[in-house]
Amino acid sequence: MADSMGQEMIIFEDEDLVVINKPAGLVVTNEGRDTLQRTVESWARENQKIKLPRAGIVHRIDKGTSGILLIAKNQKTLDFMKGQFKLRKVVKHYLAIVGGDLPNIGTIKVPIERSKYAFSKFKVGVDGKIAETEFEIMKKFTRGSRVYSWVKIDLKTGRTHQIRVHFSYMGWPLVGDRLYGGEVWENLTRPALHSHEIFIRKAENSEIMRFKADLPEDLVRWQNE
Repeated sequence: MADSMGQEMIIFEDEDLVVINKPAGLVVTNEGRDTLQRTVESWARENQKIKLPRAGIVHRIDKGTSGILLIAKNQKTLDFMKGQFKLRKVVKHYLAIVGGDLPNIGTIKVPIERSKYAFSKFKVGVDGKIAETEFEIMKKFTRGSRVYSWVKIDLKTGRTHQIRVHFSYMGWPLVGDRLYGGEVWENLTRPALHSHEIFIRKAENSEIMRFKADLPEDLVRWQNE
């Protein structure tokens, strides 16, 4: 990842925090990976000179998901913001394209566990951790004979692959999400999922901060369908 690319990712920066709009396809952490692979963590260490564990990355989003990611510059900010996530005091909104004619609003609340047959895959299961996803339809459009929905998602919990698993379970897989049964469209070969907006405090007495990440090009083209 070149310096120029890293600078283009930055949405906000101050003495405590860096907020980026992560491109789809970029891995977040170095954990379990070849140290030569370019990641958000390696960028934060090299370009931001952050020496905290995992380079101050507060939370994660999937490799194939684009959008907002928070990186703390000091231990105090990192600990506080991670605590906000743990206490579920962070408001997280995602945008997605799903295959299906969904109701205008809804809540999916079923537990998620790791698949016993594929380590990288998760599923709905009675032994899993509770997960809750609220959604609202932004618009619907047809492609061929099928209806698709642009969905705004309010993620109440943060389980791995939660949005992808929940919508697939309901029979509405995300477009481009081959792992969970989604269709692959031209120029959209990753899950059509974008971390669009987040509301969070960076310190105990600070005001709530709102950050918003614009849609990337591979999703923008479908806005007007």
